[in-house]
Amino acid sequence: MAQEFITVNSKVIAVDFDGTIVEHAYPKIGNEMLFAFATLKALQMKGHKLILWTFRDGQTLTEAVEYCKKNGVEFYAVNKNYPEEQFDLSMSRKINADIFIDDRNIGGFHGWDKIWQMLHPEGGDFLHQLMNAEAHRNYKKPRVSFFKRLFGK
Repeated sequence: MAQEFITVNSKVIAVDFDGTIVEHAYPKIGNEMLFAFATLKALQMKGHKLILWTFRDGQTLTEAVEYCKKNGVEFYAVNKNYPEEQFDLSMSRKINADIFIDDRNIGGFHGWDKIWQMLHPEGGDFLHQLMNAEAHRNYKKPRVSFFKRLFGK
């Protein structure tokens, strides 16, 4: 059994499957994206709850979940907010997550190495800079480097 390290700054992270964890090959399962499972396991070790958030359903979803398990990643929930949540057609399927990792982001998929650096620079605590301060109450203004303060560049 893997040891879990829970941090104060742990987040709920929704992760897409096709084009994010694996290359696009739907309905088949593509090759693993570089560093995908290593990064997902490291995020779990930091205490983050991972939700698999994918278009897949039925047999293709079962195959994706099993593929991830075989590669050492079991999700907190799959296409829902928490494991016990019951699917109800009258409710939105939108996931309540702090962060969404998806290849369909504006600007595309950044790669797992870049995602790790954005979330945990230098292996340290969680750091997620939000782009729109007014839209998020938990926004922290980024620090300005010494050289930028000194030279204004």
